[in-house]
Amino acid sequence: MFSLPVSRHHWIPWTFNTLVMENKRQTIELADIFRTSGEGFLPTHSLCTDQIKAFHAIANCRTSVLGGHTDQCDHCGYTNQSYNSCRNRHCPKCQSTKKLQWVDKLSANLPPVRHFHVVFTVPDCLNAMFYLNQGKAYDLLFKAASQALLRCAANPKLMGAQAGAVGVLHTWGQTLVYHPHIHMIVPAGGLSQDQMEWVPSSKKFFLPVKLLSGVFRGILCRLIETAVGKGEILLPDNTTDYPSLKALCYRKNWVVYCQKPFSGPEGIIRYLGNYTHRVAISNHRIEAFENNKVTFSYKDYKSDSVQKSMSLDVHEFIRRFLQHILPSGFYKIRYFGILALCNMQSKLQTCFNLIGNSSYISALEGLNSYEVWRIVSGKDPMCCPKCQKGKMIPCTVETKFLATG
Repeated sequence: MFSLPVSRHHWIPWTFNTLVMENKRQTIELADIFRTSGEGFLPTHSLCTDQIKAFHAIANCRTSVLGGHTDQCDHCGYTNQSYNSCRNRHCPKCQSTKKLQWVDKLSANLPPVRHFHVVFTVPDCLNAMFYLNQGKAYDLLFKAASQALLRCAANPKLMGAQAGAVGVLHTWGQTLVYHPHIHMIVPAGGLSQDQMEWVPSSKKFFLPVKLLSGVFRGILCRLIETAVGKGEILLPDNTTDYPSLKALCYRKNWVVYCQKPFSGPEGIIRYLGNYTHRVAISNHRIEAFENNKVTFSYKDYKSDSVQKSMSLDVHEFIRRFLQHILPSGFYKIRYFGILALCNMQSKLQTCFNLIGNSSYISALEGLNSYEVWRIVSGKDPMCCPKCQKGKMIPCTVETKFLATG
């Protein structure tokens, strides 16, 4: 942890409210849909091992299938039985505590400056190839986005500094369609090449997005071409060769979106909590499940983010969700430039010293889920709900688990 002149905690009310909302039992949940329709869906669809594992984990989360444990009050003897969580990273109910701890830790490690939200997207003509080669294609997407950002920032005609970013992979749109893209959290500035000063970026934009888009397209197309030549990436059946696919890519608009910088620290923290550990759809967006139709809410970004509803056949809904199951062991959050883990104690430490503004200190790092809940909610989760005096102590434990992925 960095030694700064002034540090402060950053807990604000939305953290606890979000934790409660995501863990609260909803009227209809993704797990209910999986359990009800799994027998009809699984035999009729070709799924990979990771998708099957995630499907069963989500369906069995917090049920007797995964076993459970019984807690007993050491004062009044009251007992309470709880079922175990699946802890799969694609489960809508199993990421809340991890999200809070990650956000808390990263917020303490981000330079105390304004931050931009930059999004790198690829044209839909690459979707089939990306889905066929998910692990390798996503790696190349990260590499191209980070190289484009860092190279443009280092250009003396632009900012001329060593920039940094935290990248988060998303593969979905609001209606669960396949749409791979990377969200980046980018400090508004960088470290000078001689590491003697902090160079602030423009207040309105980080880098020219048209230039960034062109550089990003060139780097990604070159990386894909090299990977295809080495046999590391397979082309879809409807693609004859890579040159024809590349020509199609160059006829499409490549979009790099850069949002105005966050107005304050609370803005970046809220963003982190909303984007980093999100799954394709959360339970509170599911509105109805009847007559083999699933209705869910979504934001229509083409209509000024108006809230709308969409109904899909249950099998199509499940198919769309399972498109976004990541390969086992794949890291969907990565760090680049001055924010790279290898630079934490060197270049990033220098940035903190040069900027000199007050920053955050981590409040949750190294704590278990009970301790996190106690700090965030201000309540003791071990306190007996009946007598309010004793502590709930585990008295029986079952060890039947599924692989968590």
